[in-house]
Amino acid sequence: MDFVSDQLYNGKRFRTLTLIDLCSRECLALHVDKKITGEEVAAALDQMRQTRGLPGRIKVDNGPEVISKALDARAFFNHVRLDYSRPGTPTDNAYIESFHGSFRDECLNAKWFMFLEDAREKIERWRTDYNEFRPHSVLTCLTPADFAKKQANIAV
Repeated sequence: MDFVSDQLYNGKRFRTLTLIDLCSRECLALHVDKKITGEEVAAALDQMRQTRGLPGRIKVDNGPEVISKALDARAFFNHVRLDYSRPGTPTDNAYIESFHGSFRDECLNAKWFMFLEDAREKIERWRTDYNEFRPHSVLTCLTPADFAKKQANIAV
């Protein structure tokens, strides 16, 4: 889990909370808003719990949104360990940094966003394409969604 920032056509900034599954490389969520608080991060985890379940561990940095009491309490009550990276070391969370590179190159830098809802729609379309239509060489040329389904069938 991490954050990336961009701007609308008029220069107004927005942030995107990114959640990826390290095993399947699936992008589980891209939450877009003007600013994202710790309570909103906790709410995003609640939504993920409803649709997919929660992992046992989430790799995070030391930003103010993830060191909030709201997220800490939500993680504690859901038995999720928050694994904090060392300050100033993006390589501690290399998978999400690599994902951010693709996200920035293929979506954020490639599109104009007129308003926040426009950004949400375009970013969600990119997430769907990334998960369901783009094979990844590291996943033996499967899409992240197909790889996740295959792993779920193996586990059963």
